[in-house]
Amino acid sequence: MKAVGYFQSLPITASESLLDLDLPLPAPGAKDLLVEVAAVAVNPVDTKIRVRRASADGTTPVILGWDAVGTVRAIGPEVSGFAVGDRVWYAGDITRPGSNAQFQCVDHRIAARAPTTVSDAEAAALPLTAITAWELLFDRLQVQQQADRPVSLLVTGAAGGVGSILVQLARRQTHLTVIGTSSEPEGEGGRWLRSLGAHHVINHREPIAPQIAALQRDGAPPLRYVTSLTHTPQHFPGLVEALEPQGKLALIDDFGPGDIDVMALKGKSLSLHWELMFTRSMHATHDIAAQGRLLAEVAALVDAGQLRTTLADVVGPISAEHLRRAHALQESQRQRGKLVLQGWPA
Repeated sequence: MKAVGYFQSLPITASESLLDLDLPLPAPGAKDLLVEVAAVAVNPVDTKIRVRRASADGTTPVILGWDAVGTVRAIGPEVSGFAVGDRVWYAGDITRPGSNAQFQCVDHRIAARAPTTVSDAEAAALPLTAITAWELLFDRLQVQQQADRPVSLLVTGAAGGVGSILVQLARRQTHLTVIGTSSEPEGEGGRWLRSLGAHHVINHREPIAPQIAALQRDGAPPLRYVTSLTHTPQHFPGLVEALEPQGKLALIDDFGPGDIDVMALKGKSLSLHWELMFTRSMHATHDIAAQGRLLAEVAALVDAGQLRTTLADVVGPISAEHLRRAHALQESQRQRGKLVLQGWPA
């Protein structure tokens, strides 16, 4: 089968940073689906892993890719709920070979049938960010269990991939006032967030706490929840100041030890929640199948027209050349929306 991978961790400008490969067809395990991959998306995790993880033995390539849509071609003996021919989507498992291959094995419990009303490219843009956003809201912050009064939710970096899904999901919770941040609240970023359902958009280049206080003076409910999706150390003091006592702060970004002072949370009894969407698959948790169930619910929302894709561009077929271009765009940190690759070169 065709695949794209690498052996050495190299800058994306290097010709061997990603290579076109010919690999053996994988065999599904007992709980696996063997999926013929039709489309994949690129996420920040792809570029992070590429620069941090080289081939363990110098001969087995690293295959990236953690967003896929494809067709089931074989199933393991312990698989239930799927059949050969099903069109499925998933984000996969970071400890296993990724989706930048014509065929991939994935645990059926973290997959679901793909939405039927969107193309492969539109669907491939969604799984990883949708899982992350869903788990942030409903597993970490548990917003669905706090409907006793109106409260506000702040999403920093809201126009990115995760934020664009999270804003849509949060707006469905009628007790939440959704506040997003953008570098251009009155420009394109602000218009995008309002179109997704944000009630208010503030500027993350300015101090956050005074802007939240101004919204509250105008009638916005207390800030009970924050999802900090980027630059958490920069915003942390302002987020602590803005949150109401006993509020909840959830985050996903990477930073060094000592970059935030968790003792600042104690005075208000604020809780801190980490989200990594690979946790369930990495550790085969008791509730691993929750990831497949939530993807099924997301697919239903997409098909009902209640959740929009964040596809920005289809770069081309799945090849080393096109993936190098997509990685370079991802690393530029100027990319809005998801980059997708669809099909395979002849």
